Amino acid sequence: MDYHTIGYLFLFLPAVLCVYQLMPKKARPYVLLTAGYVFFWLFSGWLVVFLIGSSLFTHFICEQIVRARNSGRTKPQQKRIAACGIIILLGILGYLKYYNFFASNLNKITVLTGAGALLPPLRLVLPIGISFYTLEAIGLMLDVFWERAEVPSNPARTALFLAFFPKMMEGPICRHGDIYDALWEGGSLRWENLTQGAVRILWGLFKKVIIADRLDLMVKNVFNYFTNYQGAVVAVAAVAYTVQLYMEFSGCIDIVIGSSKMFGITLPENFRRPFFSKNAAEFWRRWHISLGTWLKTYVFYPVSLSKTVRKWNRFGRKHLTKYWTKLGAVVLTLLPVWLCNGLWHGAKWNYIFFGVYYFVVLTFESALEPARESCVRKLGISDKTPWYLLVRGLKTWIIIFVGELFFRADGVRAGLHMLISIFRGFTLRTLWDGSLLQLGLDKADFLVIIAGTLVVAAVSWIQEKELLGKEGMASLKLPVRWALLYGLILAVVIFGAYGFGYQPVDLIYAGF
Repeated sequence: MDYHTIGYLFLFLPAVLCVYQLMPKKARPYVLLTAGYVFFWLFSGWLVVFLIGSSLFTHFICEQIVRARNSGRTKPQQKRIAACGIIILLGILGYLKYYNFFASNLNKITVLTGAGALLPPLRLVLPIGISFYTLEAIGLMLDVFWERAEVPSNPARTALFLAFFPKMMEGPICRHGDIYDALWEGGSLRWENLTQGAVRILWGLFKKVIIADRLDLMVKNVFNYFTNYQGAVVAVAAVAYTVQLYMEFSGCIDIVIGSSKMFGITLPENFRRPFFSKNAAEFWRRWHISLGTWLKTYVFYPVSLSKTVRKWNRFGRKHLTKYWTKLGAVVLTLLPVWLCNGLWHGAKWNYIFFGVYYFVVLTFESALEPARESCVRKLGISDKTPWYLLVRGLKTWIIIFVGELFFRADGVRAGLHMLISIFRGFTLRTLWDGSLLQLGLDKADFLVIIAGTLVVAAVSWIQEKELLGKEGMASLKLPVRWALLYGLILAVVIFGAYGFGYQPVDLIYAGF
């Protein structure tokens, strides 16, 4: 029952909306909590105990931090309580998600040394959304420790914060201030919220079932059998996967945000037109925003204030120039952030490589930024010059496509092989000589994908330039709005990738 399926859109979500509205205000938050556990159970069965246990444990730790503070215990003592809670949650996540990965790699080393395999592989189960709700739980503990959040006496509020079903599988990763109180208000359903939510869901379905799911077959054919392809085919596959991932992930987030909006709950945006970015740093401020915000708040800032960074800054002020001092601080703070980013996505070397890749890219961007600014100033080039913006944009796109190639590849070696193979026999003729039609898609599929992508690009451009103001579609005249709405519905019905013989495509980020 993924977010884009009939079971969710026409059975589960409407049922929850009906029960929610029929219940008295005080009972409505419990309806949402029950719906969250039912939703979780439908995917993971008895593993729902992990979510319930994590919720109760998180609330308990938060209460202990507050109790220690109110009883006059010192900050270090409060810190130990928070650290204990964080270590236990990370321990559960690490054991379930990463044990076999680290055991396998350790065994390879010990076998080479003649000691034999030390750790046996285990058949471990992974609850859905564990990476998402674990980060939210850790964030809540730290916010309470930093006195940015208060914990109510009712543990059900903490449980609902972690188990709100729309955001359970793919985020966005929420912080206390985003929805903690809003979830418990229990306001009545409003026509305005229902219609806005429905439109957002439709827009997400457009991106998911028309573009992302249609691209899946071609992407799998190239990445699963990468040794059979080279040149422009591999380059097209890297671009296709990037488009697929964006349409899939942002489309599902649209469905999630639309579902929440129906209950009057506004979730934070997770994407802000990332392909308009001028550099990799800006791209990550626009892509998977909630993960970036979490890492910045709970990893980047604490590391930047750590003793190690402070010592480096003192050393730099005495012995180095301002440029090298700043660059060293950038390296010290970015490395743990991007290692965490890579590991969070999964227990594979290509995910770790993906994190290191962006660490290197962002470090180089930071190192070269003064030279870029000086060069632009001396040449009299404006940052708004069209050709200059185009060059910067293309450079950023290449960085993104290469990063996603390694992200999707079956290991670092496969990623390197695919990257090198792009330059073997590369010719633009591949784009129109029929080679791409051997990858599982026909001309009609490519036309639908291109047309759908152009529609998404046009809408993104209108939003980026704020051509319709802050109200967006609501600023249009009623007949125009209805025409666009019916067009969206017809597009999903007619061109959506589903029906007899169609192989459903699992949510990509639900696996993380």
